[in-house]
Amino acid sequence: MSFDWSQKVVFITGASSGIGRSLAVELGRKGAALGLLARRADSLREIVSEVEAAGGRALALPADVKDADAVRAAANQVREKFGRVDILVANAGIAGTTHARDLKSNEVAEVIGVNVLGAVNSVTAVLPEMVEQNSGQLIVISSLAAYRGLPKSSAYCASKAAVSAFFESLRVDLHGTGVDVTIIHPGFIKTPLTAGRETQMPYLMELDDAIKKIIRAIEIRKKSYAFPWQLATIVRAAMLMPVSLYDRIIIKHSYRE
Repeated sequence: MSFDWSQKVVFITGASSGIGRSLAVELGRKGAALGLLARRADSLREIVSEVEAAGGRALALPADVKDADAVRAAANQVREKFGRVDILVANAGIAGTTHARDLKSNEVAEVIGVNVLGAVNSVTAVLPEMVEQNSGQLIVISSLAAYRGLPKSSAYCASKAAVSAFFESLRVDLHGTGVDVTIIHPGFIKTPLTAGRETQMPYLMELDDAIKKIIRAIEIRKKSYAFPWQLATIVRAAMLMPVSLYDRIIIKHSYRE
Protein backbone atom coordinates (compact mmCIF):
# COMPACT_ATOMS: atom_id res chain seq x y z
CA MET A 1 0.00 0.00 0.00
CA SER A 2 1.41 3.41 -0.98
CA PHE A 3 1.86 6.14 1.63
CA ASP A 4 0.87 9.68 0.64
CA TRP A 5 3.21 12.06 2.47
CA SER A 6 1.59 15.06 0.75
CA GLN A 7 -1.37 14.58 3.09
CA LYS A 8 0.75 14.48 6.26
CA VAL A 9 1.83 17.18 8.68
CA VAL A 10 5.04 16.18 10.47
CA PHE A 11 6.53 17.80 13.58
CA ILE A 12 10.26 17.00 13.90
CA THR A 13 12.43 17.91 16.88
CA GLY A 14 16.21 18.11 16.65
CA ALA A 15 15.71 19.12 13.03
CA SER A 16 18.84 21.23 12.55
CA SER A 17 21.36 18.43 11.95
CA GLY A 18 21.93 14.71 11.51
CA ILE A 19 18.91 12.43 11.30
CA GLY A 20 16.45 15.26 11.93
CA ARG A 21 17.76 17.46 9.14
CA SER A 22 18.02 14.66 6.57
CA LEU A 23 14.59 13.33 7.50
CA ALA A 24 13.09 16.81 7.10
CA VAL A 25 14.61 17.35 3.67
CA GLU A 26 13.53 13.93 2.39
CA LEU A 27 9.98 14.23 3.73
CA GLY A 28 9.76 17.74 2.30
CA ARG A 29 10.67 16.33 -1.10
CA LYS A 30 7.92 13.77 -0.67
CA GLY A 31 5.41 16.56 -0.10
CA ALA A 32 4.89 16.52 3.67
CA ALA A 33 4.17 19.76 5.52
CA LEU A 34 6.85 20.17 8.17
CA GLY A 35 7.20 21.85 11.53
CA LEU A 36 10.92 21.88 12.32
CA LEU A 37 12.09 22.48 15.89
CA ALA A 38 15.65 23.02 17.07
CA ARG A 39 17.64 25.57 19.02
CA ARG A 40 19.61 26.90 16.03
CA ALA A 41 17.39 29.34 14.14
CA ASP A 42 19.94 29.94 11.38
CA SER A 43 20.19 26.22 10.57
CA LEU A 44 16.41 25.89 10.57
CA ARG A 45 16.09 28.73 8.09
CA GLU A 46 18.55 26.97 5.78
CA ILE A 47 16.54 23.75 5.93
CA VAL A 48 13.26 25.57 5.29
CA SER A 49 14.81 27.19 2.22
CA GLU A 50 16.05 23.80 1.01
CA VAL A 51 12.64 22.20 1.49
CA GLU A 52 10.83 25.07 -0.23
CA ALA A 53 13.29 25.00 -3.14
CA ALA A 54 12.28 21.37 -3.65
CA GLY A 55 8.61 22.35 -3.67
CA GLY A 56 7.83 21.46 -0.06
CA ARG A 57 6.36 23.38 2.87
CA ALA A 58 8.15 23.95 6.17
CA LEU A 59 7.97 26.10 9.26
CA ALA A 60 11.04 26.99 11.35
CA LEU A 61 10.43 26.72 15.10
CA PRO A 62 13.45 27.84 17.16
CA ALA A 63 13.01 26.40 20.67
CA ASP A 64 14.64 24.23 23.31
CA VAL A 65 12.96 20.83 23.78
CA LYS A 66 13.66 21.10 27.52
CA ASP A 67 11.17 23.99 27.68
CA ALA A 68 7.74 22.37 27.73
CA ASP A 69 5.87 25.65 27.18
CA ALA A 70 8.05 26.52 24.18
CA VAL A 71 7.51 23.09 22.60
CA ARG A 72 3.77 23.35 23.14
CA ALA A 73 3.78 26.84 21.57
CA ALA A 74 5.72 25.49 18.60
CA ALA A 75 3.21 22.68 18.10
CA ASN A 76 0.42 25.25 18.23
CA GLN A 77 2.15 27.18 15.44
CA VAL A 78 2.22 24.03 13.33
CA ARG A 79 -1.49 23.45 13.92
CA GLU A 80 -2.30 27.09 13.13
CA LYS A 81 -0.39 26.97 9.84
CA PHE A 82 -1.15 23.44 8.63
CA GLY A 83 -4.31 22.53 10.55
CA ARG A 84 -3.08 19.61 12.63
CA VAL A 85 -0.10 17.40 13.49
CA ASP A 86 -0.29 13.89 12.03
CA ILE A 87 3.18 12.62 12.95
CA LEU A 88 5.64 13.52 15.69
CA VAL A 89 9.28 12.55 15.27
CA ALA A 90 10.92 12.99 18.68
CA ASN A 91 14.49 13.06 17.45
CA ALA A 92 16.29 15.69 19.52
CA GLY A 93 19.22 14.15 21.36
CA ILE A 94 22.78 14.62 22.56
CA ALA A 95 25.48 12.04 23.20
CA GLY A 96 27.02 12.43 26.64
CA THR A 97 30.40 10.69 26.62
CA THR A 98 31.98 10.35 30.04
CA HIS A 99 33.86 7.65 31.95
CA ALA A 100 32.28 6.86 35.31
CA ARG A 101 35.22 8.33 37.22
CA ASP A 102 34.67 11.70 35.50
CA LEU A 103 30.90 11.74 35.89
CA LYS A 104 29.31 15.12 36.64
CA SER A 105 25.69 15.35 37.71
CA ASN A 106 24.98 18.49 35.69
CA GLU A 107 26.20 16.82 32.49
CA VAL A 108 24.03 13.77 33.12
CA ALA A 109 21.08 16.06 33.85
CA GLU A 110 21.61 17.78 30.49
CA VAL A 111 21.55 14.45 28.60
CA ILE A 112 18.43 13.30 30.46
CA GLY A 113 16.84 16.72 30.00
CA VAL A 114 17.27 16.74 26.23
CA ASN A 115 16.89 13.05 25.41
CA VAL A 116 14.14 12.09 27.84
CA LEU A 117 12.27 15.16 29.04
CA GLY A 118 12.59 16.69 25.59
CA ALA A 119 10.77 13.67 24.16
CA VAL A 120 8.16 13.87 26.91
CA ASN A 121 7.60 17.57 26.20
CA SER A 122 7.23 16.80 22.50
CA VAL A 123 4.63 14.11 23.15
CA THR A 124 2.54 16.22 25.50
CA ALA A 125 2.57 19.03 22.94
CA VAL A 126 0.78 16.94 20.31
CA LEU A 127 -0.89 13.93 21.94
CA PRO A 128 -4.13 15.47 23.30
CA GLU A 129 -5.06 16.71 19.83
CA MET A 130 -4.11 13.39 18.21
CA VAL A 131 -6.38 11.51 20.62
CA GLU A 132 -9.16 14.01 19.95
CA GLN A 133 -8.84 13.58 16.17
CA ASN A 134 -8.58 9.77 16.58
CA SER A 135 -5.44 9.59 14.46
CA GLY A 136 -1.73 10.21 14.69
CA GLN A 137 1.66 8.60 15.05
CA LEU A 138 4.36 9.13 17.65
CA ILE A 139 7.91 8.22 16.58
CA VAL A 140 10.95 8.34 18.82
CA ILE A 141 14.53 7.97 17.65
CA SER A 142 16.00 5.81 20.40
CA SER A 143 19.13 3.68 19.93
CA LEU A 144 20.49 0.15 20.14
CA ALA A 145 22.33 1.61 23.15
CA ALA A 146 19.01 1.34 24.99
CA TYR A 147 19.38 -2.42 25.41
CA ARG A 148 22.50 -2.71 27.62
CA GLY A 149 25.03 -0.42 29.26
CA LEU A 150 28.05 0.54 27.15
CA PRO A 151 31.45 1.92 28.21
CA LYS A 152 31.62 5.70 28.73
CA SER A 153 27.94 5.97 27.88
CA SER A 154 26.05 5.75 31.17
CA ALA A 155 23.96 8.89 30.68
CA TYR A 156 23.29 8.18 27.01
CA CYS A 157 22.34 4.53 27.53
CA ALA A 158 20.11 5.46 30.46
CA SER A 159 18.37 8.15 28.42
CA LYS A 160 17.70 5.85 25.47
CA ALA A 161 16.48 3.03 27.70
CA ALA A 162 14.13 5.54 29.33
CA VAL A 163 12.61 6.85 26.10
CA SER A 164 12.18 3.33 24.72
CA ALA A 165 10.30 2.25 27.84
CA PHE A 166 8.32 5.51 27.91
CA PHE A 167 7.14 5.12 24.32
CA GLU A 168 6.39 1.43 24.81
CA SER A 169 4.10 2.33 27.69
CA LEU A 170 2.47 4.98 25.51
CA ARG A 171 1.91 2.38 22.79
CA VAL A 172 0.06 0.13 25.22
CA ASP A 173 -1.98 2.97 26.70
CA LEU A 174 -2.96 4.31 23.28
CA HIS A 175 -4.25 1.02 21.89
CA GLY A 176 -7.61 1.63 20.26
CA THR A 177 -7.28 5.43 20.15
CA GLY A 178 -6.12 5.67 16.53
CA VAL A 179 -2.69 6.89 17.67
CA ASP A 180 0.18 4.56 16.82
CA VAL A 181 3.67 4.49 18.33
CA THR A 182 6.91 3.60 16.56
CA ILE A 183 10.20 3.15 18.42
CA ILE A 184 13.30 3.34 16.21
CA HIS A 185 16.53 1.76 17.49
CA PRO A 186 19.36 2.69 15.08
CA GLY A 187 22.94 1.53 15.36
CA PHE A 188 25.92 3.64 14.30
CA ILE A 189 25.09 6.24 11.64
CA LYS A 190 27.36 8.85 10.05
CA THR A 191 26.06 11.99 11.79
CA PRO A 192 27.60 14.76 13.93
CA LEU A 193 27.11 12.47 16.96
CA THR A 194 29.57 9.93 15.56
CA ALA A 195 31.87 12.30 13.67
CA GLY A 196 35.51 12.48 14.73
CA ARG A 197 35.69 9.11 16.47
CA GLU A 198 38.86 7.14 15.77
CA THR A 199 37.43 3.82 16.94
CA GLN A 200 35.97 1.71 14.16
CA MET A 201 32.22 1.45 14.68
CA PRO A 202 30.66 -1.86 13.60
CA TYR A 203 28.18 -1.73 10.71
CA LEU A 204 28.46 2.07 10.45
CA MET A 205 25.70 3.23 8.09
CA GLU A 206 25.49 6.08 5.62
CA LEU A 207 22.92 8.65 6.72
CA ASP A 208 20.90 8.43 3.50
CA ASP A 209 20.52 4.67 3.90
CA ALA A 210 19.38 5.06 7.50
CA ILE A 211 16.80 7.69 6.53
CA LYS A 212 15.26 5.35 3.97
CA LYS A 213 14.88 2.65 6.62
CA ILE A 214 13.37 5.07 9.14
CA ILE A 215 10.87 6.41 6.63
CA ARG A 216 9.81 2.90 5.65
CA ALA A 217 9.29 1.95 9.31
CA ILE A 218 7.08 5.02 9.73
CA GLU A 219 5.08 4.25 6.60
CA ILE A 220 4.25 0.70 7.65
CA ARG A 221 3.64 1.85 11.23
CA LYS A 222 6.14 -0.55 12.80
CA LYS A 223 5.77 -0.80 16.55
CA SER A 224 9.53 -1.20 17.03
CA TYR A 225 12.34 -1.24 14.50
CA ALA A 226 16.04 -1.94 15.14
CA PHE A 227 18.71 -1.70 12.46
CA PRO A 228 21.08 -2.58 10.89
CA TRP A 229 19.91 -6.15 11.37
CA GLN A 230 23.44 -7.51 11.89
CA LEU A 231 24.19 -5.22 14.84
CA ALA A 232 20.64 -5.50 16.17
CA THR A 233 21.04 -9.29 16.26
CA ILE A 234 24.30 -9.01 18.18
CA VAL A 235 22.77 -6.59 20.67
CA ARG A 236 19.74 -8.79 21.25
CA ALA A 237 22.03 -11.78 21.80
CA ALA A 238 24.00 -9.73 24.34
CA MET A 239 20.79 -9.23 26.33
CA LEU A 240 20.77 -12.99 26.98
CA MET A 241 24.39 -13.16 28.12
CA PRO A 242 25.24 -13.73 31.78
CA VAL A 243 26.42 -10.49 33.35
CA SER A 244 29.95 -11.76 33.96
CA LEU A 245 30.37 -12.78 30.30
CA TYR A 246 28.91 -9.53 29.01
CA ASP A 247 31.25 -7.48 31.20
CA ARG A 248 34.33 -9.38 30.03
CA ILE A 249 33.42 -8.76 26.39
CA ILE A 250 32.14 -5.19 26.46
CA ILE A 251 34.87 -3.79 28.70
CA LYS A 252 37.27 -4.23 25.78
CA HIS A 253 35.09 -2.33 23.34
CA SER A 254 34.48 1.39 23.66
CA TYR A 255 33.18 3.18 20.58
CA ARG A 256 33.43 6.66 22.05
CA GLU A 257 37.06 7.53 21.25
